[in-house]
Amino acid sequence: MVVNDAASRPSLWVALLGAQVRIVAGRQWRHRVIEAGTGDALILVHGVGSSAELFAHNVMPLARHFHVYAIDALYHGYSSLEPYDAENRVRWQADALLDFMDAEHIPWAHLEGESMGAGMVFDVAMRHPERCGKIVINSGSYFVALERDFEPGPEADLLVPLCRESVVSFSRDSIRRRMEYLVASPDHLSEELVDLQFRLYSDPAIRESMSRVYGVSAPRPRLLSYSEAEAAKLSVPGLVLWTDRNRGQGPEIGEYLARCLRAEHRVIQNAAHWPQWEQPAAHDAVVTDFLLG
Repeated sequence: MVVNDAASRPSLWVALLGAQVRIVAGRQWRHRVIEAGTGDALILVHGVGSSAELFAHNVMPLARHFHVYAIDALYHGYSSLEPYDAENRVRWQADALLDFMDAEHIPWAHLEGESMGAGMVFDVAMRHPERCGKIVINSGSYFVALERDFEPGPEADLLVPLCRESVVSFSRDSIRRRMEYLVASPDHLSEELVDLQFRLYSDPAIRESMSRVYGVSAPRPRLLSYSEAEAAKLSVPGLVLWTDRNRGQGPEIGEYLARCLRAEHRVIQNAAHWPQWEQPAAHDAVVTDFLLG
């Protein structure tokens, strides 16, 4: 059954019963992690402006098969927020994954990244394939300079202004407007998730970090950009996971990216930019089948 109404699901911490939350001290950075399960490591990394709770409905189902770590990405949530350098932000965020793995003595892990997290995961896989099992690229392609032009979605240019508004005109309403852009329908959000994001941004240090990340109080970061020829050298098995209703980039981009990477390709129905949140059962089935296959 396709779940459309997030309000009908259990609360975040009912869904996460059995998991633990820890702060891991790496050599360079602090990492907040939600953790459960045993077996091969699977690290889940959210997109820009979010937190580990975006995987709240995935951690325990995936923990039936893996040792799952959902982390707050560098500069997000309760992971390290400083020092910040726009020129090196994206590369440092990828390095932070390795810093976390080293601190936890994880020699290699399966990695899933959503949007911003997809760029982090891809960069780790390109530079350190020996640290990766399989990778899941979820709703992200900016890290490859695609040689084919794609027609942007009609709302593709709204995300950056909505992100900036969420910190410049900080309120629960501005937080909700940003989050509604990222889902296929407002009923895919829960009030609890909106409350959580609002509470995080209510922390002045976190809100200032988001202001830097969104290019308000610091220059916008220089994005990583592998050429198609470079990206085609990806040496670890990959899955490009896309959705049918992504507002900025339609499913044809995911299909094209998968061909470039010689990766598998799947599309989650009735979801926009957060398939793991919007359609958790479908997401978990696809990811588990790929990682165990």
